[in-house]
Amino acid sequence: METSPLTQQNRPSSFQPKIDSLYEQLFDTYEDAEPDFDDRFWREFFLLRPDKANLRRRLENISGDDLLQIQGATQQLFRQAVAQINSGNGVSDESALDTLTVFLSVILSRRYTNPSSEIITLLAGLDEVDTCFLDFVDAIENAIRSENVDDAHRVFKPFLLLGLLANYNKFEFRNPYRLRFEDFVNDAATQKIILGLGSVCSLSRDHYVALQEDVGEGWTLSNTLKYIGLGVLASSRSSTPTRNAPSADDSKDLFSTLPETDACILLSAYDFANANKLFAHTLISHVDTSKIEPPFSAFLSLTSYILHHAYRSPRATLYGHLNLITLRILVEDQSLCTRLFSPDLCTSVRICRQRPPFLPTTSAPRPLAATLFDIAIDTITHNLRRRLSVPLYIATLHLLHRLLSYLFTTRTRFPYHWPLLWQTLLSLLRFMTTYADSIRHDPDLPTLIDTFLAVLSLAVCSGDVFLPDTDCYDDLFYKIVENGHLLPRFKSAFYSILHASTAAPAAPTTLNHTAASATALTDALIGISDHFTSLLDEEKGKGSTFGTGTKHLSPKEVSRVIRKGGESLRMPETEGLERWVRWREVDKKGMVKKFGRQAVEDARRVVGSS
Repeated sequence: METSPLTQQNRPSSFQPKIDSLYEQLFDTYEDAEPDFDDRFWREFFLLRPDKANLRRRLENISGDDLLQIQGATQQLFRQAVAQINSGNGVSDESALDTLTVFLSVILSRRYTNPSSEIITLLAGLDEVDTCFLDFVDAIENAIRSENVDDAHRVFKPFLLLGLLANYNKFEFRNPYRLRFEDFVNDAATQKIILGLGSVCSLSRDHYVALQEDVGEGWTLSNTLKYIGLGVLASSRSSTPTRNAPSADDSKDLFSTLPETDACILLSAYDFANANKLFAHTLISHVDTSKIEPPFSAFLSLTSYILHHAYRSPRATLYGHLNLITLRILVEDQSLCTRLFSPDLCTSVRICRQRPPFLPTTSAPRPLAATLFDIAIDTITHNLRRRLSVPLYIATLHLLHRLLSYLFTTRTRFPYHWPLLWQTLLSLLRFMTTYADSIRHDPDLPTLIDTFLAVLSLAVCSGDVFLPDTDCYDDLFYKIVENGHLLPRFKSAFYSILHASTAAPAAPTTLNHTAASATALTDALIGISDHFTSLLDEEKGKGSTFGTGTKHLSPKEVSRVIRKGGESLRMPETEGLERWVRWREVDKKGMVKKFGRQAVEDARRVVGSS
């Protein structure tokens, strides 16, 4: 029998996916020669579904120096992916976007000797950098514009990617992506971005709710028993236990992992709100005709849940702090703040009520500013710990200060549960006084004290301008008198900080008054407390019902004395308390970089798991 000319080949032990072989050609086989990948290569490359895990692994195994050696390949990949996205060719541009997301997440997370120049070299080269980067911004904009509104969550990756790029070395050079944020005026794309942001916020919030349902909770008998340590009685009375609810220990561990990694999109929301007034205005004013949760309501709701549990992890604290700054930016814009307080823009927002004390429940829609007050109160109440996150509390008080300043300057009388705000502020006063030794050496403590005194003094000295009735104002004085004994202790505990300006110039602050005024504000509050205390003592000395020489005053009588005493009270000179300095990133570079690093870390996890 004649021998066949065909030779039998050994069967390979495993088959390599075609896309992996293309990765190998792109990154492994190219050494010194200029890469030559034709149109057919790239057409096939983007028609295939990307193997994101393998792509990430290959890139991570290449050192920074070796990446620079194959810059021709990395530049071609970047240019071809951008061109493919701009072409709008269905499946191919989606594959290009996924590939680019993995590629940039690895490239931008590397440490380089000269980060700016080396990143430019890897992506475009010095000669083509302007053209390539502008094309890339167009590609991201096209990707966002082409998304279907019915699938708003798909906007997530393009918006996230643009936000990460806008943060890259933003303080070292004029970042072109940040500049594009400022110039972005496409209303249709902005609407889709905001819908996508709202979708992500709703889903991220729902992870908290999945651990503990909190709708309709309030001061029930069961909750009260748990709050005072009688949980056994509470459980025996509960007739509707939560289905599949994790144990207390499991819940504690699970809550500490939240928010989910998709919270990294909050960095993009911050940057867009900070740079683009159209985005900020549309975010607040967006009203959808469908029955989905309004995007800004979802953003506020997620913020409430993050800050309710911020103490559980530094990561949650960072995201909560980031959202507080975003809200501060919105409030610092006069026209936007007017919208927030407008009775014509009322909505219902789901506020976290997973741990007592609970905020009052309200079923009727309210102005958005009411929710901002709720978030501030809840943040102060639920994060008081010996190891206090001073920057988080500063951000919360800054938000309160801007809100009260707006009410004062516009003479707007705003209905709200004000007694709860007074109670919360004075609880913070009590905490700082009691645990002064634990927070005394924090470098940000002077700013915390300065801002706290400005907020409390603005309310005390100017509350008659914006409070809806005299009862709310009298209640504030009542609580000042009730906690009057804390004020001298507070002054003593922080004497060196209150008098810091006598030894050195005041540090930069976001208020338009110096640290020296902190002493005057403290003395003014002590003087107001002493005024009402002396009137109450005088009333008590008018005779006793029981023959003891001292008259016991009922709460109603105390309120009557305080109301009458307000007529003889001489308010101290506190001009300028309503003034503040607008948010500037350059004043907080370290904090902004922390936000960016956390968002990049979470974005890598998002990309790696998708």
